[in-house]
Amino acid sequence: MIGRLRGAVAEVGEEEALIDVMGVGYVVRCGGRTLSRLPALGEEALLHIESQWSESAGLRLYGFATREDRRAFVLLQAIQGVGPKAAMAVLDILSPAELASAVAREDKAAVGRASGVGPKLALRIVTELKDKPITDGPVLMSAPSSGLAPAKAKPAPTGDAVAALMGLGVAEVNARRVVEAAAAKLGEEATVQQLIKAGLQELGR
Repeated sequence: MIGRLRGAVAEVGEEEALIDVMGVGYVVRCGGRTLSRLPALGEEALLHIESQWSESAGLRLYGFATREDRRAFVLLQAIQGVGPKAAMAVLDILSPAELASAVAREDKAAVGRASGVGPKLALRIVTELKDKPITDGPVLMSAPSSGLAPAKAKPAPTGDAVAALMGLGVAEVNARRVVEAAAAKLGEEATVQQLIKAGLQELGR
């Protein structure tokens, strides 16, 4: 099975990328966060690959920017009810470090923001990922608000910006892609309004 691809970015779609490796084009399914990090067309990209085979779909390649993203994808799919689409959706809104933090806090609301992940499935995810090696780094916890209980996670402005763009008729994958790109350019202090404006400009609206 394929575990890694290094090649030129030939095409980028809403849910996949075509990577040209020595003249062979590999169709790789990617989440919006990974797609937004790909270099320009023609430039070299390195993707960590999870290969999956089924009789109905044949071989499918799922690509990730980091080994931790791929590991989190595999761990998520080991949970009953979490398929590739749901696992990708979780990793679109939470990096492996953020997912590990949400699991440590038992913050099912953070996981439940992912498209297609309801409250019951979010609870199952944070329960079954307990003590699993989601990330190699330290798990960050929110600072206690009163010394008795951890503070709730601050809502991510990117999520609100994505929701706003979707309300304007933008497809979810495209909304996530342009908002993630805008957040990377504007930094952590970017407001929802700034992210929406930058996203609309990227979409040419």
